[in-house]
Amino acid sequence: MKHYDIIVIGSGGGAKISTPSSKLGYKVALIEKGPLGGTCLNRGCIPSKMLIHAADVAQTIEDAHQFQILPKGFDVDFPTLVHRVADVIDAESLSINPAIEANPNIDLYPHHAQFSGDKRLKIGDEEITGEKIFIAAGARPLIPNIPGLSEVPYITSTEALRLDQFPKKMVVIGGGYIATELSHYFRSLGTEIHMFVRSRLLKEEDSEVSEEFSKVFGRRHHIYLRNLPSEIKHSSGKFQVFYNDQEGKSQSIDCDQVFVAAGVVPNSDLLDLEKTGVQVNEKGFIKVDGHLKTTADNIWAFGDIAGNFLFRHSANFEGQYLFASVIHQAIHDPIDYTGMPHAVFSHPQIAGVGEREDDLKARGANYVKGVNPYSSSAMGMALRSNHGFVKLLVEKGTHQILGCHIIGHEASTLIHQIIPLIRLKGKLEDLLYMIHIHPALSEIVRNAARKARDQLMEAGEELPIELKIA
Repeated sequence: MKHYDIIVIGSGGGAKISTPSSKLGYKVALIEKGPLGGTCLNRGCIPSKMLIHAADVAQTIEDAHQFQILPKGFDVDFPTLVHRVADVIDAESLSINPAIEANPNIDLYPHHAQFSGDKRLKIGDEEITGEKIFIAAGARPLIPNIPGLSEVPYITSTEALRLDQFPKKMVVIGGGYIATELSHYFRSLGTEIHMFVRSRLLKEEDSEVSEEFSKVFGRRHHIYLRNLPSEIKHSSGKFQVFYNDQEGKSQSIDCDQVFVAAGVVPNSDLLDLEKTGVQVNEKGFIKVDGHLKTTADNIWAFGDIAGNFLFRHSANFEGQYLFASVIHQAIHDPIDYTGMPHAVFSHPQIAGVGEREDDLKARGANYVKGVNPYSSSAMGMALRSNHGFVKLLVEKGTHQILGCHIIGHEASTLIHQIIPLIRLKGKLEDLLYMIHIHPALSEIVRNAARKARDQLMEAGEELPIELKIA
């Protein structure tokens, strides 16, 4: 039975532990059944954004008439697009293996892992043990309990990113990040989308942002809020999706494809955790403390399987923290998620950092908000923006920036003005003192700051004279 200093389960965020630890001379076992690189590289962030960029280009062509440019239409070479992206992703994934094989301190186990005891894992026909174990085994698509769904050839995000037969009409089940991003992809390239949402679109967003998104997104998609299919059938290559309308009458939609994007479930149930002291919560996510330590000695968990945040950048952040705190033992404080941002790469884009206004209201915070529409800026006028805004939340008295939420063009880029201010507990003054390039899109954020300043002044708060006229 081989014994390792470190065992890492998962090659996505897990690479933040396995590779740097091996460079320090530790003997590392890396366990990964699927393609190297994890969900983000192979069936998540990267391929989806490559495809979504094509959708953004198509959307630009569709909107070109606003700028007196009248394209004669366009055709989409759908199979070539999908194969190009898949080839790039596969090559990137395959390039990881030679580096691992050349590393004398990493043994790769391309198999499924199951615990067979405390700090002991069964991998194929052999068992290994380790001093420290890091679980970064991710999550998989959640499949809702809809009558008939399990009996039809539906797709999830895994298949959607490799789908090379263009669907003319698609039913989407779900209203979160994955559902809205990939619906934008398919719709912009010509698919008619019918989306069934259990509650509201992007329900975790600031409610004003979610409302604006629903308004704009709903112009291009058929949305059925607070509704799920009652039954799904499939015959002769076609789906029939049954549902009840607002009056309770049974209706149906015929379509080429059903895409399930109703959330994720952690892969914890595949690891035989009951053979260790590692506990999970009611949703199956592994319980961890502020140091990402599980309920078992010398076992840590991070990324999607721990469920603190379901982003690759949060998994990377957690992996870096664990390397510094557990392997290097250079820091001893709990992990600090202050300033954890997010973005939705749909149309329109969304990004946020810090608290939502809903959170501030719930805790009775004393705050003001500055909201500035895209149209109220020079670049917004150039873009002919008819939607979108920046919303800045500022605490009265201290003027600390508590949160920022953006919906509109390049929101995922604009939010980076605010991320360091949230992280460093910056104040509105810090943002107002910044010199913004004119007429860059980032002036929309500055204008939101000015709106928040005006709200503070109306509340009777004193500001330096140079900020009053900034």
